[in-house]
Parts: sequence; C-alpha cells; structure tokens
Amino acid sequence: MEINTREDEGVVILDLNGKLVIGDGDVKLREEVKDHLESGSKKIILNLKGVKTMDSSGLGELIRCKASASNAGATIVLLHVEDKVQEVLEMTRLIGVFENFNEETDALAFFRQN
Repeated sequence: MEINTREDEGVVILDLNGKLVIGDGDVKLREEVKDHLESGSKKIILNLKGVKTMDSSGLGELIRCKASASNAGATIVLLHVEDKVQEVLEMTRLIGVFENFNEETDALAFFRQN
C-alpha cells in the first residue's frame, strides 16, 4: 500500500494505492491518519481510487479511522470507492456510515459547506 498526501485549502487528501488488507495496508493507513489527526487536521478525504482489494482488516481500519477522527473532532470522507470495495461496504451495511463521493470537487465542497 502506498499513500500519497495532498492538501487543498485545509483539506488533507490521502491517495491510497494498493491493497487495503491485513498487515501492510491497514497499518499504513492507521499510522497516516493518526499522524494527520495528531497534527491537528480536521478534514480528511480518503481517495480509494487505487484500492482494488479490501479485506475485513481493511474494512475494520476504515471504521477505526472514522472513529479516531470523530474522537478528535475531525471528519473523514471516502472518495472514488471502486466496485469491489463498494461491494464489501454494502454487504456489511457500512456504506451509510461514511460520506461517499465520486468526484473530488464534491468532497471538497462538502467540507467547505461544513
């Protein structure tokens, strides 16, 4: 799993590429989100366009990241959820837990309104 970080007017955008699975993927995501929350980031977009595979550990990490963000007074939204990841979120009925956007401009607009 590779994670590239960008920022747009105070919104942190994490571009994830690879497998969000037990071991490397979930740990990298946890550490990256934790670092941003500890540095005071309150608006985070997880761009999942490059994530083609996600297992239960990856799903658990998304939930953990959302909970950690909420506890820190921050918000995490999902961007570009690909089909296989979408299926996992729908099967587990967790799709409604996250704000989910297909376009980066819409995700950024969400944060500008809130």
